[in-house]
Amino acid sequence: MAQLELILIFVLQFEGISGRDFFLYKRPGQEAVLSCTTESSSPPTCSMVDWLYNRNHETLAEVRNGNVGQISARAARLSVNTDCSLVINNITAEDAGQYTCRQGRDTSTYLSVLTISPSPPDADPKRDGNVTLQCSLFICDPPWLENSIRWVDETGAELLGEGDGYRVLQQTDCVSFLTVKRQSGHNRKYTCQLVDEQKNVKIEADYPPDFNGVSPLSYVMWTVRVVGLILMVVITVLVIRNKWNTKPLENDNNVNDGADVQYENVEARPAAARPQ
Repeated sequence: MAQLELILIFVLQFEGISGRDFFLYKRPGQEAVLSCTTESSSPPTCSMVDWLYNRNHETLAEVRNGNVGQISARAARLSVNTDCSLVINNITAEDAGQYTCRQGRDTSTYLSVLTISPSPPDADPKRDGNVTLQCSLFICDPPWLENSIRWVDETGAELLGEGDGYRVLQQTDCVSFLTVKRQSGHNRKYTCQLVDEQKNVKIEADYPPDFNGVSPLSYVMWTVRVVGLILMVVITVLVIRNKWNTKPLENDNNVNDGADVQYENVEARPAAARPQ
């Protein structure tokens, strides 16, 4: 009985120290906000908050007493909000791992990053031929994620086994491969999805990112640049034409100041006779 009480006390103490765990899923280039929640009703004191990063059994202190460590290779992409949450900008696969907010009670967030890439990496999606797509999840936690990657086409239909123009290879851990036949001129898109046990999509990534290889934002920016260039040309032509039409005549000093000038016709007269 005494041993049971000791075990119960140990478990309660461990729960009080460990706090809560969160799971976050992102794609490269996105922004992640890692919460540092506490059950205390008082506002957080960020000057006493540390953020620890753990991956591959190595722990690094990214934030000390609310300040981002400048020796960190990611210092330019890290910041701390007023609620002590950690913000990571322009996420990469190397950012995946466990982040722990230490503020009395530890709060851990497991950040997983989903990537999709062709093999070879420089494969042109607009050319004919076969290409193998690799979908990877960094990090693979919790354990149910091990077989949670699925592929769908542009219609949303799940790709299983082998079919018309594709073949799904066996999934290992949190990496899945899909071999597809590229056909130029066809708007084919393949999506890698991370789903939970209820088949709810947690995050997904597309290949290619856009059918035409140009994102909607890039297209809009390109259109704005073209319109701006046309307007500049039109304005320049109008300004030059206006200056030309209002240009003063040259040699103004030789022009009469407005006085009327009268002209008289002069005829030749016969010479007068000399007196004898």
